[in-house]
Formats: sequence, C-alpha cells, structure tokens
Amino acid sequence: MQTIERKPIWLKARAPLGETYAEVKKVVTENALHTVCQEANCPNRLECWSQRTATFLILGSLCTRGCTFCNIARGKPGKLVDDAEPERVADAVMKMNLRYAVVTSVTRDDLADGGARIFAETVRAIRRKDPSIGIEVLIPDFRGNEQSLDAVIESGPDVINHNIETVRRLSPIVRKGANYDRTLELLRRVAERAGCIATKSGIIVGLGETVEELRQTFGDLAASSCQLLTIGQYLSPSGRHQKVEKYYTPDEFKMLRDFAMSCGFKSVLAGPLVRSSYHARAQADSAHL
Repeated sequence: MQTIERKPIWLKARAPLGETYAEVKKVVTENALHTVCQEANCPNRLECWSQRTATFLILGSLCTRGCTFCNIARGKPGKLVDDAEPERVADAVMKMNLRYAVVTSVTRDDLADGGARIFAETVRAIRRKDPSIGIEVLIPDFRGNEQSLDAVIESGPDVINHNIETVRRLSPIVRKGANYDRTLELLRRVAERAGCIATKSGIIVGLGETVEELRQTFGDLAASSCQLLTIGQYLSPSGRHQKVEKYYTPDEFKMLRDFAMSCGFKSVLAGPLVRSSYHARAQADSAHL
C-alpha cells in the first residue's frame, strides 16, 4: 500500500505564537537543553510551548536505536553523559513556572544503566527546587535491566510512562531493539514495586494494525496494571520512515477511547494529534492522581 500523501483536515495543528512561545524557546536555548518537541518534530509544539509546556529530552539528541516511526536522529552518542544536565532541567522548570514537568530521553543502549541515573537525578533535582511540582518520566525499556528501572522508581516521579507504540504483530518492525512483552513487564513491575506511582503507555495508530489487534493491546496493557493511555495518529516524518497505512477519523478515535476505557484504564486520551505527553498534567489530574 502506498503512503497516503494528503492529510485530512482534522490533522491540521493550530499555530498559536506569541510572547509565551518565545519565552519558552529562550529558556530551552539558554539552558542548553533538548526537547522531544523539537527533536521529534511534534505537531503540538506551538500549542504546548504557548502554554508553557515542554517535554525535556535528556541524555543527548542521538538515539542508539532506529525505530522506523521515529524522527529522532540515530547515531553513536558516546559513553559520556552530562552530569550537569539534571540541574539545568530543574532550573528550566522553575524559569518556565511549570507545575507539571515531563522528562524523556533518547534510548542509550551504550550505557550500562541505559541512562537511569540521569533520569533519577533529574527527578531529584526538580524535587529539590519545588517538591510540589508534578513529574512524569517517559522512559526507555533499559533492555529489561531491573536495577535501572528500580533506580527511576526510587527517585519518586508521579507517573512512569513507557510507550508500547504498536500492536504485537508490528512491534518487531516498528520498534527496533524493543520488545512487546518487555514493555508489559516494565509496566507490571512499576505497579508491583510502587503502587503510588501511576503507570502510563501510548500507542500510535495507522501503521497497518487491525481494530481487533488494538483491542488486544489495550487488554494486554490493562492486564499489566497500566492506568493511563494515549492513542494518537501516526504521521510519517519522511519517505525513509514507516508508511501511513490509514488515517483514523475523530469518530474512530472516540470508538477506540470508549473501548479502552471499558478495559479498566483510569484515563484515556485519544485523538489525531494526541501524543505521549500531550495534556499530561490534565490527564493525570482527571485520573485523580
């Protein structure tokens, strides 16, 4: 099937610019930080930045994996990490006057702990600045390293998010180096080790999955004690990436949300432009976390 070139009208993102957008951009630049908003070319960047929201991307901008859906650059980042980065992220959170911070990273399979130490230190740095700020971390799978996951858990974020991205059949094609069952086990372990930390995952649709496969994935996530879920439309970043096989309509997203909620999730955000950290604070609040 060929890539669908013309996007439906409901995929046109708003572009609210202004002083707030410029201020957020300035803070990110001055603190020498990366954001997934920029690196992944997120369609919601203008909206989120105008609302003083940004998802910080730690551990550099080069990913050691080559997922076929993702726009983040792949390469060899080197084994060195920036030990001052956690403090810079915390400073940026304060300058942006955030009440809820989202922190993610590239995948760093070149590091023994997968970057878990920097995740944990970033959470602690934000907590030192203001213990009342909500913190969500969107983490890689650390190749199943339980000690790395435990280090993140022990730092005490409010939400631990790890995206399953797609259905079981497509996972080996779409998620290079990842594993469907390893994702489920990670979410299950967070729930078992730290019941006070909410678990979250996300899936993108339009990669060639069936509705029945999506329903199975929702059930697998719920059975693994995942509490929060995001469902969004896959948009191919370039001709080198995975093709879009289908654009789901807003009504189809509503249908998927309704079914996912029936599986037992506390909150499900579903829509064409929904992404992992889109309206993250509002979703956490709606689930009374």
